[in-house]
Amino acid sequence: MLSNVKFSGPELAGLIVAVSFAAGLNVYATVATLGLLAHTGMLDLPSGLHLLASWWVIGASAGLFAVEFFADKIPAFDLVWNALHTFVRVPVAALLAYGATSHLSPEKQLLATLAGAAIAFAAHGGKTAARAAVTPSPEPVSNIALSAGEDTLAIFLTWFASVHPMIAASVVGVFLIAVILVTRSVVRALKKLFRGAEAELASANDRRTKDRHLNAA
Repeated sequence: MLSNVKFSGPELAGLIVAVSFAAGLNVYATVATLGLLAHTGMLDLPSGLHLLASWWVIGASAGLFAVEFFADKIPAFDLVWNALHTFVRVPVAALLAYGATSHLSPEKQLLATLAGAAIAFAAHGGKTAARAAVTPSPEPVSNIALSAGEDTLAIFLTWFASVHPMIAASVVGVFLIAVILVTRSVVRALKKLFRGAEAELASANDRRTKDRHLNAA
């Protein structure tokens, strides 16, 4: 069944917001989902994104998604993986926004591209912050569950944006607020941890200094 959503104006903006956020969570799942929806006729992509319907793009994205599915669920390694993907998720989200607005004026296209990159960066940053908080846990279940939830959310948001772009954008707005709050909490916790470690190190250095002075006396 063809999508009856015409992606122009607010609907196009809603699609860009939702897809950019999904790309920040899992860019390969997002691109593969968009491609499959377009290839099967369930989604009428903007002309600048028609390339995504190619089986080459779908296959490559699905293959990379399979790799990330496992790599992203290994505690500690997932932090390295996510750090490296800062240079993948954000640029690809920007390119998706750029392609989706190819029919608009250069000023609007640039604005959409920057917005797509910023939203993807926020989603990616929130994901990384959540991983930093969960990874120290000795059990792997929470890490795996969090990663699986992110994968599912990326796919769901991409599909949902194809039928209800404005509602999907509103959902993303709620997620962005949550990301800001979670990121601030994690940053504060890390600062507190580092301050505690620095205080402990300073205390240990003072004790060693006093011991040396006592031994010298």
